[in-house]
Amino acid sequence: MTKSVVTGGAGFIGSHLVEHLLAAGDEVVVLDDLSTGTFDNLRDSAGHPAFRFVQGSVLDQETVGTSMDGADRVFHLAAAVGVKLIVDHALDSLCTNIRGTETVLETALRARAKMLLVSTSEVYGKNTADKLDEDSDRIYGSPLKARWSYAAAKAIDESLAYGYWRERGLRITMVRLFNTVGPRQTGRYGMVVPTLVGQALRGDDLTVYGDGEQTRCFTSVTDVVPALVRIVEHPAAYGKVFNLGGETEISIGDLARRIVRVLGSDSAIVHVPYGQAYGEGFEDMRRRVPDNSRARELIGFRPRTGLDDIIRQVAAASPAMTPETLRAAR
Repeated sequence: MTKSVVTGGAGFIGSHLVEHLLAAGDEVVVLDDLSTGTFDNLRDSAGHPAFRFVQGSVLDQETVGTSMDGADRVFHLAAAVGVKLIVDHALDSLCTNIRGTETVLETALRARAKMLLVSTSEVYGKNTADKLDEDSDRIYGSPLKARWSYAAAKAIDESLAYGYWRERGLRITMVRLFNTVGPRQTGRYGMVVPTLVGQALRGDDLTVYGDGEQTRCFTSVTDVVPALVRIVEHPAAYGKVFNLGGETEISIGDLARRIVRVLGSDSAIVHVPYGQAYGEGFEDMRRRVPDNSRARELIGFRPRTGLDDIIRQVAAASPAMTPETLRAAR
């Protein structure tokens, strides 16, 4: 039986990965401090005989070592995530995202495990190129702006991971996720789709920051999770990074209008200045579109779930969903 360790496994993506691994016959250990994840995300996995949960931080070397003892592969998802959390707690986020990753890397090396580092499209910063590939330049704002601390920390994580592969022989690969969405994701830390879906289901105004012309590409977690496993198992992936993202570009303003239409909501759409939401001087990316060619060539990755279905997935799992709103959804 393959032993897989998932750091951050009580989070949105991590919990879906745990279910996928258990269904494939793995023994799965989840390490999570429950700072942003919740054990409720694991309720369908908790009774499985091959599942074990360890509550602890990736900053704790002893706990990390115990959790990874005998591991065949490690999926490192534990991180401080979400724009609001990063802006409000920049220092703690930096420590978790850099020191924690170094601890996991060193432990995975000692365990001789394969490892997947989950990174983010945030590393591209303000680069608005058409279809960002893995070698595209990173363009950041001032290092004194908390907005860029997450992007900088994840870029350092990738550099550390590459060094562990090149200089120490760790079998590691990296993925950069572009706006992965699905059930169990919450709007608590600034995630746009669950925030807007929840507002539409409650009949509240949908809040769009800035002019709403900033664009993103959204991917279903059900498309991303199997790709994570296929990539970590492919020997040609070691020492490389792969984009995993949606292939339909949409502005946030159009996303809000689409959510209203799909859910049959009567909500209005209002625009909120970035400064009001995140404080003065906040900067955002105008555009973020992935080039998935590398992952497509290696493992055949191609997202299958359309945006309307993603919206319905999030709505169906939302606490705001009622029989009335379900009937109104198209």
